Amino acid sequence: MSAIELLLPTYAERLGLKGKICTHWALNPHPTMIPAIESGFVESIHSFGSEVGTEDYVSARPDIFFVGPEGQLRSNRAFCQCAGHYAIDAFVGATLQIDRYGNSSTAVVDRIGGFGGAPNMGCDPPGRRHSSEVWLKAGQESGMRASLIGDMPRGRRLVIQLLETKGPKGNDCFVDRLDAWELMKRAGLSLPPVMIYGDAVTHIVSETGIAHLIRCADLEERQEAIKAVAGETDLGREITPQRKDELRRKKIFQTPEDLGIDPSTANASLLAARSMADLVEWSGGLYKVPEQFK
Repeated sequence: MSAIELLLPTYAERLGLKGKICTHWALNPHPTMIPAIESGFVESIHSFGSEVGTEDYVSARPDIFFVGPEGQLRSNRAFCQCAGHYAIDAFVGATLQIDRYGNSSTAVVDRIGGFGGAPNMGCDPPGRRHSSEVWLKAGQESGMRASLIGDMPRGRRLVIQLLETKGPKGNDCFVDRLDAWELMKRAGLSLPPVMIYGDAVTHIVSETGIAHLIRCADLEERQEAIKAVAGETDLGREITPQRKDELRRKKIFQTPEDLGIDPSTANASLLAARSMADLVEWSGGLYKVPEQFK
């Protein structure tokens, strides 16, 4: 989870995006969703499972959650994974490390995060045949589609990965080679534990800007776009200022300024809730904070 939902009642509201984005979700009933629900952004949530403390809130919102006549959440992990695989138009998630090809992993040397549904939902399912406006538009924007399937129209899922260029200890998060390779050796795995493969990633967002990988014409241009968004890392230093400017002109790499965003406004004031107490208040007292979070 990247907690972008906490920006919906504030920043997205300011941009006039209510009813246009993030209306239907495949997601557990995370308490951080409560402000977006109460602000009218969310129309439905189909859940993989439950979240401790949200039971009363879920029961009170059968218009949003799938609940039975007795008020209990009707979650179904298999059905939700199926919906997440084929039905969603966009997957947004944070990661811990990205390599020069866009391969993304939450398994690093000193930390292994859970993959959850990311490998299933953070991909572009080739078997999808039902269309939506967003899916078709993303397919039209794909820079490599013509080289793969000619003039045949096809949609595309948006897969967005969020990553700061530096970790808490100052380590590079954009790297030449993922730690997943070393972890594969240590654990005797047959494959490196990659969360999302690079060919599925359409956008990478860091504090320096956005790499629109979906617009790239080939692997070389994708690598250049990743370097452009990698900031002051060893990988980021491989791109020249001239090449970065060229990618900006092509709108393959865009800075906050290119998008009309003032970075100084990106602060905690944009979060609809900044504490557990705020979430309880948004829920009208229905959310019960678990003991471990008090």
